Amino acid sequence: MKVDVLLGLQWGDEGKGKIVDVLTPQYDIIARFQGGPNAGHTLEFEGIKHVLHTIPSGIFREGVLNVIGNGVVIDPVIFKGELEKMAPYNIDFKSRLVISKKAHLILPTHRILDAASEAAKGKDKIGSTLKGIGPTYMDKTGRNGLRVGDIFSPNFETKYNALVNKHKDMLKRFPDFEYDLSELEGPWLQAVSELKQLTAIDSEQFLNDSMKAGKKILAEGAQGTMLDIDFGTYPFVTSSNTVTAGTCTGLGVAPTKIGDVIGIFKAYCTRVGSGPFPTELDDEVGERIRKEGSEFGATTGRPRRCGWVDIPQLKYAIMINGVTELSMMKADVLDAFETIQACTHYLIDGERYDYFPYDVNDVEVVPVYEEIKGWNCDTTKLSSFEDAPSELKDYVEYLEQKLEVPITVVSVGPDRTQTLNNKVLA
Repeated sequence: MKVDVLLGLQWGDEGKGKIVDVLTPQYDIIARFQGGPNAGHTLEFEGIKHVLHTIPSGIFREGVLNVIGNGVVIDPVIFKGELEKMAPYNIDFKSRLVISKKAHLILPTHRILDAASEAAKGKDKIGSTLKGIGPTYMDKTGRNGLRVGDIFSPNFETKYNALVNKHKDMLKRFPDFEYDLSELEGPWLQAVSELKQLTAIDSEQFLNDSMKAGKKILAEGAQGTMLDIDFGTYPFVTSSNTVTAGTCTGLGVAPTKIGDVIGIFKAYCTRVGSGPFPTELDDEVGERIRKEGSEFGATTGRPRRCGWVDIPQLKYAIMINGVTELSMMKADVLDAFETIQACTHYLIDGERYDYFPYDVNDVEVVPVYEEIKGWNCDTTKLSSFEDAPSELKDYVEYLEQKLEVPITVVSVGPDRTQTLNNKVLA
């Protein structure tokens, strides 16, 4: 057996959580491979909306095991809060959820460092979620971090204090930044004690043994390709590898064991925080998309920047990830538009680009659009793609031709039932 991968192709917020939830009955194991509580995966069913930050999106399905992989960073306080919010739904976490011993822990001082660093940047801030993600990954690569396995060690308190003291020394570089560690430390240590009640595993061994046993595994990514630390719009990126290759390092899966790669994208495009965004619409059309799509961050609540679909950017993401099939999300947000624009290439200093170039931070990028007829009707009640308006079918076909990858799923609303299968037509 091989591991299938599901990940975002834009700047995050594409709707990965919903599709993971929809696909989960086809799998035995759902495994998150990177990121942390900066992620916000939204699932909606039976009239209830759920937002997950660390827990894999397969958690609501019985008989499926959810794995938090070694590439994930965990804030015990936020994680404890997630578990508490799900308490009314009587989910047996001890049987459905396991955590890699090699996953790193976010300390209260990581969050303080994140806030101090971002505040010091002023107008040059990168748009951090202030969850301590960056400092945690810095300690990981600097070989100073604390991991889930450490909380079971008799030397845990010594390791914790050593790292906190290092962080306090670093915070001296921000003399004007005030903080109160004592306020955060008690709840964090209490959350760690509760974290110890869950099952911690050698996840790489477990997942490879599961593959040998014929178990079907879906790897769930967080954020999006354009936020990847290597291939995203650096430095306005996250601190992990959000692309398919991150599955290998974030779960301990060999490259030869990667199966299908499902790329998720919106029928338009959004971004939260700072950084380049070639098709951004800073006008009434962009505001209309934001309103129709309720485009506010699931984690931060910040309004998302909105724009038309960006084909060069999507082609780049498809190439980097080796995408084998696509899911187009939030098609219903474009229901009220008589015409839709699609960016086919960029003009930079008079030169035409049909791919995403290196230096988009310091140059003027002019998107060139093609106009497509909109469907201008309500699609939210559709139960079959065959019954979709011809204009929506034309839009899907147009994108398939441009991207050269089949769009097998079209989403027309947030609920798991508002998901149209296009595999027969693809």
